[in-house]
Amino acid sequence: MLKENVDVLVIGAGPSGCVAASYLHNNGVKIKVVERSKFPRFVIGESLIPRVMDHFDEAGLLDALKAMDFEKKFGARFIRGEELCVFDFSQKFGEGWDWTWQVPRADFDNTLAQEVIKKGIDLEFETEVLDVVFNGSDSVTTIRDKEGVTREVHAKFIIDSSGYGRVLPRILKLDAPSSIPENSSMFAHVKDVNRPEGVEGTQITFDILETKVWLWVIPFSNGNTSIGVVGPTSYIKSLGDNTTEALKEVIKQSDFYRDRFEGVDFLFEPHKIENYSCSVTRLCGPGYSLTGNSSEFLDPVFSSGVCFATESGMLSAKLFLRELNGETVDWDTEYTAYMRRGVDVFATYVKEWYTGNLQTLFFHRPENPDVKQKICSVLAGYVWDEENPFVKKHDRVIKSMAYMLQNEQSAQ
Repeated sequence: MLKENVDVLVIGAGPSGCVAASYLHNNGVKIKVVERSKFPRFVIGESLIPRVMDHFDEAGLLDALKAMDFEKKFGARFIRGEELCVFDFSQKFGEGWDWTWQVPRADFDNTLAQEVIKKGIDLEFETEVLDVVFNGSDSVTTIRDKEGVTREVHAKFIIDSSGYGRVLPRILKLDAPSSIPENSSMFAHVKDVNRPEGVEGTQITFDILETKVWLWVIPFSNGNTSIGVVGPTSYIKSLGDNTTEALKEVIKQSDFYRDRFEGVDFLFEPHKIENYSCSVTRLCGPGYSLTGNSSEFLDPVFSSGVCFATESGMLSAKLFLRELNGETVDWDTEYTAYMRRGVDVFATYVKEWYTGNLQTLFFHRPENPDVKQKICSVLAGYVWDEENPFVKKHDRVIKSMAYMLQNEQSAQ
């Protein structure tokens, strides 16, 4: 069997894998990336948050992305009937990027992958991981390419960025149930022929149909728009198996978007993803780390997916580089505990969204500018900034404030 030797094998060429591979390559590490799909390929997760810009910049990928002229995202809008709440990333607590992008992921991910290839990194598409065997921290991974040729990749470390493929969680039996309630989604793209001018037509919007059911609308710079509905799995199943008719009926429930998308055909039959939240028993072990969706996925609300993907990809790369250079790395503290802190913060916000407590804060009037700035920083992805009390005290601050506001309303 053919054999290859590398320092790091990266499984998956999405944002997490490309950030990790590019950073390590820029620092002289020998990399191989294997990707099961053929690019460009459709994937969901089309709204980014500002924290990702730090990672693309540090990995040397930002200029290639800027050249694509994707739709810029300066904030997010939340609608509940006649009520409106708009977050502006330039008005957040603390430092950090004030904007990011809304992207068709097929084009976005392909741009990243092609830039990685231009750098001279060995990236193989349509190549599947069959098995992984560890000998201490060293590993032997058996792969099969599109021609059916089987090879072995010997690596000092594996970064699993395989997303929903979840290669190492499957092989090492690391899957665990998520703490997030079972939700599902249905989504498609449309040619947005009735798009209004200006911010109204370009800003991402979350339209709340019921406390636990909401519609996303994500405009792209190419004139298309992504539309999806998220809700409890029982609700999504109740819409029936005809996803085209189901999604059309959901859009009709939106007072804000009913007219804009009336009579507009979907560019493909709407996809459905059931019970998408997932977790693992551990994020790393001797010779490997799990990043992005191969480790944990929470929920589409607040668009945290790509942020955690690039954060974990970059951190994995940095920690391995230190280890390669002879430093001792405490992976449990510096990787697992760090990533868990950020995930726990966002998980609280997701849970409190579906309880309605966070919606109470969003739509309470008059607005509290200080509270809004601190929540905005979380929505921008700066969930490790413990100078922000809405990060540090995330497990109680939203529930406490919502309770106080609800009592005030009851007393009036």
